[in-house]
Amino acid sequence: MVWIMSSLLFVLGSWLIGQGLWIHVKAVAAQWLLQTAWHETIKSQQAVKPWPWADTWPVGRLIVPRLGINQIILADASGRSLAFGPGQLSGSTRSGEPGTIQVSGHRDTHFQFLQQLQEDDLIYIEWPTGLQTSYTVQELTVVDSRYTHLTNHAGSEALILTTCFPFDAIVPGGPLRYVVMAKKYQASRIKSGKKNESARTSRAGYETVLGEYVEP
Repeated sequence: MVWIMSSLLFVLGSWLIGQGLWIHVKAVAAQWLLQTAWHETIKSQQAVKPWPWADTWPVGRLIVPRLGINQIILADASGRSLAFGPGQLSGSTRSGEPGTIQVSGHRDTHFQFLQQLQEDDLIYIEWPTGLQTSYTVQELTVVDSRYTHLTNHAGSEALILTTCFPFDAIVPGGPLRYVVMAKKYQASRIKSGKKNESARTSRAGYETVLGEYVEP
């Protein structure tokens, strides 16, 4: 009986480890395919699916120079899409439109780096049109989704990144969200070849605006 129980525990443990590794392998492989689809999107100026049966496509690119982050943003933030990369929430601002850009991702894969962000870090969002918008991190906070209603205000020029919290939670899900709020610094054309420089911006007049989050 002991031998049988030990064998079952070994098989179960191996399966769980395999599942965890598969999630990370899938996330890395998907980003490679998404990068290819992103370049095709820029050339054609039309939505290009990363694989034939995909129900999402690249809409932007998220870059954090200090941390070496370069990720493709997907068209939605459904649970199925978040397995392959961070997603832009429905109702969020699109390329060239004024308002708040809201992006969500899994805490244990693509958005694991959020815990390493610091105030005044520079974040770039690139769009297929060639527009590049830079943001400076203003606030890092944890909110309870049961009591905090996250909304989007068209008049605010902000970037919101969200993921589940805590980052090392054994059980996925839960009501807590880690939220990174960044304020728009400037917008430019990628083809200009000019690099934006980080700037310390005041919090005065900065409005906290968030968006609904699809739980990993």
